[in-house]
Amino acid sequence: MGLGDMETPNSSAGSQPDTCFGAFNASSGHNNTQNSIASPWFSTAFGLIGLCSNLFALCVLLSSSRKLSSRTRSSFLVFLCGLVITDFTGLLVTASVIIPYHFIKFTWAKVDPSCHLCNFLGFSMVFFGQCPLLLGATMAGERFFGINHPFSRSTSISKRRAWSIVGLVWGFSCLLGLLPVLGLGRYTLQYPGSWCFLTLLPDTGNVIFCLLFALLGIFSVLLSFIFNTVSVVTLCRVYHDRESVQRRRDSEVEMMVQLVGIMFIATICWLPLLIFIVQTVLQQLPARGQTQLLLPETQKMLLIYIRMVTWNQILDPWVYILFRRAVLQRIYPSLRPRPSIVSLYPVLNPSLHRKLTAD
Repeated sequence: MGLGDMETPNSSAGSQPDTCFGAFNASSGHNNTQNSIASPWFSTAFGLIGLCSNLFALCVLLSSSRKLSSRTRSSFLVFLCGLVITDFTGLLVTASVIIPYHFIKFTWAKVDPSCHLCNFLGFSMVFFGQCPLLLGATMAGERFFGINHPFSRSTSISKRRAWSIVGLVWGFSCLLGLLPVLGLGRYTLQYPGSWCFLTLLPDTGNVIFCLLFALLGIFSVLLSFIFNTVSVVTLCRVYHDRESVQRRRDSEVEMMVQLVGIMFIATICWLPLLIFIVQTVLQQLPARGQTQLLLPETQKMLLIYIRMVTWNQILDPWVYILFRRAVLQRIYPSLRPRPSIVSLYPVLNPSLHRKLTAD
């Protein structure tokens, strides 16, 4: 989502509570921590690793999609492509603003007095942060219906329809990110002054936007967990109950392993931040209208959780790169292919079975 872990700003704008520079006081002792913040070279390398990882995963996905004839597998690869494109673009956009700040050391209040750059960066953080969570829930839902209702035509999604669903997720996340620009909440410069994000202050607009962002993310993670858990249980039960099959594949297992890996990474990286946002906003509600600046402890904890979130964009592509059948079979040559979920279900009639197992 971003690389918000750099140096202290070279401006003191804490006296501007109604602008994007009013969330923390840049001159209130933060200079003492300048040496403890990561160097620009470390952050540049960190961003390049994430960009290269996502670019490599995208190339592998595009190569795999050209060789597939299975509609189920190809639609799943479309969702994975959407996820990788989102992570790659998110790193590219945020790094293009944050990393130059550390080399140029420009003054935010002078370069961006109207807060356009801060609003853009805050929008990017929200948009590219919410998209992976929603895409993860969408992928989990698609696999849930594909595994538990394999004979339903509605579970067979074409590539065009899959890309349309990805576009809807992008559009919804875009509308969410535009809410502060439209007047609900606001984006502000965050400690240590190199990035902008939603404001954890207890006024009505910020409270609503913070809760909307955090609760939507938590709901997406929980929905993914429920869908994936049921899908994994179904696969285990079906594979255990039926041993003789007409055609054997392990595509469903491969997809579920990748999907569970994506869900696990998103849960570890995102839930601490989302819970922290909800907890901080609700705790400050009694002081609504009195608090104008975030506490130093709150600012530092927010920075730590944002650093955790950035790992999500770096680890996501490696889930697909490493947990593919081609890789796993090289590591464990004794792995045997598993049956297709369609071939394991009772056959209603021969023509239907031939049609559903044709790929």
